[in-house]
Formats: sequence, C-alpha cells, structure tokens
Amino acid sequence: MKEGKEFLEKLRQRAAAQKIAERFGIVLEEVDAGYAKASMVCREDMNNIMGMIHGTALFALMDEVFQAAVNSHGTVAVALNMSLTFHQAPKLGERLTATAREIHTSRRLATCHIEATDASGALVASCQALAYRKGQPHEF
Repeated sequence: MKEGKEFLEKLRQRAAAQKIAERFGIVLEEVDAGYAKASMVCREDMNNIMGMIHGTALFALMDEVFQAAVNSHGTVAVALNMSLTFHQAPKLGERLTATAREIHTSRRLATCHIEATDASGALVASCQALAYRKGQPHEF
C-alpha cells in the first residue's frame, strides 16, 4: 500500500489531469488519508432545462471528492453506490465546495459522507457513498 505526501501529491495531479474535472472546472484542493475537498464554480453551460444547475454537475463534484478520499490510501477503490440528496439549488456564478470523509473502513469497503456547500456554508447536497477496495496498489 502506497502512502504519504508523495503519493497524495501524485493522486492530486492525476485528478487535475482528468478531462471530466477540467470540463466541469473542478479543482481538488485538499487530499489526505480518507479525506478530500474540491470546489467548482456554477456556470451557465451547466444549466438544466429549467435554467438551474444540472444535478450532473453537482454529482461530478461530489464524485470527485469521493474518488480522491477512498483512493488516498494507495490502493485501488471503486464506487459501488452513491445516494445523493439535493437540498437547494445553487446559484449561477456561485462557488461550491465539496468534502468527503470516510466514516467507516474495512479491508474491502469504505463508507463516505459527502457534503457540498455554497460560499455561505449552506448545505446544497449531501451523499452517502460506498466504495470497494480492490486490494491492488495504484500504478502511479
């Protein structure tokens, strides 16, 4: 299992290089063992048919911190389930911040609690997510 600041920096760099993160403007700001924080600005090209920020954009932000948190231990972890609740619609131009924290881990599973908040700290969406640890080290 790979650990330490060097691995976490490589993980952050890999996240930054993802085309999907670039497309949504997601920036992984912090990553540590079992924890990650990222932000994204809500843009007009993220609107749904009602002129509100599409749920896919929020999901992408929350999935980004989930993948970083559960992969922060140096072994490959993949999503099994994500249960997302939308609490309020974010506003155009608003910066959202998402954090993921592992709340339970075992040799093969990790449960995360994820929250997305607006600039005032108001809860926009929350999620409980489950990951499967494949037991193989990352190649990077």
